[in-house]
Amino acid sequence: MVTEYEFTLPRGYVDSNGEVHRRGKMRLATAGDEIAATRDPRVLSNPSYLTIAVLAKVITEIEGMTTIVPNIIERFFTADLAFLQDMYQRINDIEPPTMKVVCPKCGEIHEVPINFTREG
Repeated sequence: MVTEYEFTLPRGYVDSNGEVHRRGKMRLATAGDEIAATRDPRVLSNPSYLTIAVLAKVITEIEGMTTIVPNIIERFFTADLAFLQDMYQRINDIEPPTMKVVCPKCGEIHEVPINFTREG
């Protein structure tokens, strides 16, 4: 069973020395990861911070960096954050959100997945 996945960020994390870090690894999330993230004081005061807290737990490596902490995830470009959110959902088999739509030609109602990425 594969529990860790490699990735390459679309833009890359730029550190304080101006170096760009693009390659990394993400592991499967555990229930404990998500529970611990919901208890983080930053999440309690700002629920949208949950993504940052969870990603900081499951990203195990970014080239050239010894530790991954929320502070680093906060400084990712939005394209990289969206990429990692999508990857997290895919590797953890989380069902994408769906919405009901009406076909303008035949009038039938269909349920379609919402894709938050630019691809396909």
